[in-house]
Amino acid sequence: MSETLVLEPVQTADSCVIWLHGLGADRTDFEPVAGFLQRSLLTTRFVLPQAPTRAVTINGGYAMPSWYDIVAMSPARAIDHDQLEASALMVLNQVEAQRDSGIDPARIFLAGFSQGGAVVLHAAFRRWQGPLGGVLALSTYAPTFSEQMTLSASQQRIPVCCLHGKNDDVVQYGMGRDVYERLQALGVTVTWQEYPMGHEVLPQEISDIGNWLRNNLR
Repeated sequence: MSETLVLEPVQTADSCVIWLHGLGADRTDFEPVAGFLQRSLLTTRFVLPQAPTRAVTINGGYAMPSWYDIVAMSPARAIDHDQLEASALMVLNQVEAQRDSGIDPARIFLAGFSQGGAVVLHAAFRRWQGPLGGVLALSTYAPTFSEQMTLSASQQRIPVCCLHGKNDDVVQYGMGRDVYERLQALGVTVTWQEYPMGHEVLPQEISDIGNWLRNNLR
């Protein structure tokens, strides 16, 4: 089985969304969402990578698809930073592959849910130096952001949409809100959308994501 699921648009691709699933899910998790969005994003390719299966400490060492190990949940998540770095490098390799296929990096978007969102935030704002279309941060947090971090001019120009559930009991509301406020303070054009939901995705959220992508692809 291929490790990455690629959904080609009905017309020739001139933009791309690289979308990472959450802990314990797989590459098909957001396939229906991508298919729905492609009904109006007729030239947008969706790339859905698969996380490696590895032991997750907080889940009793049970092996599951995971972008990185989570060692402890509180007071703040303790994670395996080397594994997060490796996952972020995979994302950047995907960006470069899309660029090499002829897509302008300014039309390449990174999206991630929960743990996948933490990876794309790290990739975009701690590692990538260059243009990007934007970042979609769904029900997520930023374990590698810090009070001392600074952004390059190119990173500041990457628009971000943060989306979170008010009743999220997995990645608490405040953790998502902190991402928004920190990026805003660093000069990033960032929007915040919240929903009456838990750790999930709602139809209204998908609609809002489609609108945001269309606005940033003009």
